[in-house]
Amino acid sequence: MNAPQKPETLNAPHTNAAWHQRRLAATPRGVGVFGDFFIDRAKNAELWDIEGRRFIDFTGGIAVLNTGHVHPKVQAAIAAQLQRFTHSCYQVVPYAEYVSLAERINAIVPIDGPVKTAFFSTGAEAIENAMKIARAATGRSGIVAFGGAFHGRSLFAVSLTGKVQPYKAGFGPFPPEVYHVPFPMSADSFEDAKKAMAQLFKADIEPSRVAAIVFEPVQGEGGFNPILPAAVQWLRELCDAHGILLIADEVQTGFARTGKMFAMEHFGARPDLMTLAKSMAGGTTLSAVCGRAAVMDGPAPGGLGGTYAGHPLAIAAAHAVLDVMEEEGLCARAQRLGDQLIATLIAKRAALKCIGDVRGLGAMVACEFVDPKTGAPDADTTKRVQMAALRRGLLLLSCGVNANVIRFLFPLTIEDAVFNEGLAVFDAALAEVVA
Repeated sequence: MNAPQKPETLNAPHTNAAWHQRRLAATPRGVGVFGDFFIDRAKNAELWDIEGRRFIDFTGGIAVLNTGHVHPKVQAAIAAQLQRFTHSCYQVVPYAEYVSLAERINAIVPIDGPVKTAFFSTGAEAIENAMKIARAATGRSGIVAFGGAFHGRSLFAVSLTGKVQPYKAGFGPFPPEVYHVPFPMSADSFEDAKKAMAQLFKADIEPSRVAAIVFEPVQGEGGFNPILPAAVQWLRELCDAHGILLIADEVQTGFARTGKMFAMEHFGARPDLMTLAKSMAGGTTLSAVCGRAAVMDGPAPGGLGGTYAGHPLAIAAAHAVLDVMEEEGLCARAQRLGDQLIATLIAKRAALKCIGDVRGLGAMVACEFVDPKTGAPDADTTKRVQMAALRRGLLLLSCGVNANVIRFLFPLTIEDAVFNEGLAVFDAALAEVVA
């Protein structure tokens, strides 16, 4: 047996290339990494790597940083909590801040009251627990989700996810009684969804065995596709007719991203349960399931929870995030920045035939890249634009079932000058790729 080797320290050669080689040797290839650099520090919508290069962040840690990197009020809240205690496990020794945060969430989510909330750590955890709650509350087992959906990487969450590569390939078999229908984001796909749901209820599972239908008001990884408003009303009526619970996955859409605190506020129909995570806690690990009290009380004591669920530092951060969103008017700011971005992209589309659909709600905006001759999805151009922007110091994410969509997830607190600088960099990247 070989003697254990002392790991190299952070005082080793401080280059991105050196750390990249160490990453390849120390971590598995299944954890995909986009950036070719390692972060050293960050502030609001900017970050710097270990070699001192500056980047503008239009990714927000995948929609986690609506209040920006290291917001002073969030930082102060975490620091204050750190002086008191870091962990007790809420199920062993509870703390008041967990309860008061639940009260604040209950008061603002678009769910018919009374409402209750339970906290967890990740979005996937929230989804998994929402499924448990729905099954316990209804005594049913079936779950219906949508093509193109993304609900997480844990086994049940990935079974709900409607995208094979890279999330599902090689990981089956998946939990039973999970079904998918087309996502209704247009008039045509709405008709397809209604036909598929009717066929599902005839051929695969009777509606009286369906516990829940789960959907994203705007699909995230699936391509930033807003659901058709009429489809939300249809889902609500369908669920009411058959005693099915309607679950809105607002892990990515929540906390001001769409110009409302929650995307469901755009649609005029209320879900029975919601899942929350990402930007609710300013970069710390916190998620939640909230819903009608009678539904939330379905599981018996001990059926919900987790050692780190509702961690004190994350709870403190979430209280600060809610304060910041109100004080800085981030819903209105999201709408203003989103409107500006959509207008910019539509102007680009008029000049560049490689840009296809431009869509979004609030500041949850995306544009497609297509073949100028055929209109077919163009993943290659999408990737080249993304990498050209990266070389110029702008971080962008792609998404979509066909990998041909650029999505914009800048912090809502971004300074106007930095936002405009980022748009200029994106313009330069476009000019390089499509010149």
